[in-house]
Amino acid sequence: MESIVRDIGLAESGRKKIEWADNFMPVLNGIKKEYEKDKPFKGIKVAISVHLEAKTAYLALVLKAGGAQVHITGSNPLSTQDDVAAALAAEGLNVYAWHGSTPEEYRQHIQYTLSCKPEIVIDDGGDLIHMLHTQREDLRVNVIGGCEETTTGVLRLRAMEEKGDLKVPMLAVNNAYCKHLFDNRYGTGQSVWDGIMRTTNLQINGKTVVVAGYGWCGKGVAARAEGLGARVIVCEVDPIRALEAAMDGHSVMAMEKAAPLGDFFVTVTGCSGVIGKNHFPMMKDGAVLANAGHFNVEIDVESLEEICTEKTIAKPNIDSYGMKDGKKIFLLGEGRLVNLAAGDGHPIEIMDMSFGIQALAAKYVLENRGKLLNKVYEIPADIDRRVALMKLKGMGISLDSLSSEQVEYLHSWK
Repeated sequence: MESIVRDIGLAESGRKKIEWADNFMPVLNGIKKEYEKDKPFKGIKVAISVHLEAKTAYLALVLKAGGAQVHITGSNPLSTQDDVAAALAAEGLNVYAWHGSTPEEYRQHIQYTLSCKPEIVIDDGGDLIHMLHTQREDLRVNVIGGCEETTTGVLRLRAMEEKGDLKVPMLAVNNAYCKHLFDNRYGTGQSVWDGIMRTTNLQINGKTVVVAGYGWCGKGVAARAEGLGARVIVCEVDPIRALEAAMDGHSVMAMEKAAPLGDFFVTVTGCSGVIGKNHFPMMKDGAVLANAGHFNVEIDVESLEEICTEKTIAKPNIDSYGMKDGKKIFLLGEGRLVNLAAGDGHPIEIMDMSFGIQALAAKYVLENRGKLLNKVYEIPADIDRRVALMKLKGMGISLDSLSSEQVEYLHSWK
């Protein structure tokens, strides 16, 4: 099926974005050279649903260089960049995405991407896998396995596995050290505040920031907020993470207590209804709400629209909600991923590692065709170490090595 993009005439602009990313991705560049030579994916159809911007585009081109027939869509209607989608279509990839797609268009693009009956699936949030297990099980016929990019998607896969509903092997790319330790923490930390500051043009220092969720993403958001001079409040349901936040020097409290105090609210939990109907009336005039979780369910936008007296567009990517008492609450990017809905996503160098893991994990799935059970697998340690070493080499960093005596000492129990 031919590509469906907004405007193929935008391809040159998208090509320049991809080339810019290429300059700063030594891991993917190294893998691309290997794949160009060996063609491990020759004749293999790969379906991808990841935020469709320059870094993702380069991953798709690396897989194409390895012989793959790539079919790709975005994983969020507001994160797709039309010029990047056009550039990939111009390169001969099968692209089905445009910025601002309706829910129906978005589902249709997912279905178009899967209509090739892929052997390998690369997902971000689990929408490809969801459709393959619900509406279009017939398109699952050739699937060998797949890779999941993000925390939310892994949670969905684990739930499917627990209930015996997962019908294909999946690798949890998100759980790789070279993904969550860097992408989730440093990538999210920087890109969330890039998106918020670019969109609002507001001062962060001296303000109070409420971070809902203290996983690796929440740690990154909180650390960057503190670095910008903000006071940080963390809301958590996990006692160990809450204790960690307190030990890191943040205030920890329930959202009900934090709601009247925050100037900025950022949700990073992977759960629904984190900020809801009871919290909005408590908030300050001018409170800014942003979500950095995969799906737009963490802030209860439906309830916010029900209780507001007026909704207007304050400026691009900022909706203003007038409350009964005259206060205004501002919502960024419709409650979708703020770092992509209102920015360019994670730094290029960070995504180099995450997508390096993806590229190698896809090859691992192919090499282990028929050997993997229908369950969620962790990324093999040798893939993680390889990406780390490639990244260090790209940064010009060398390591110490153990002597034979040290190796013997570490393996001795006496």
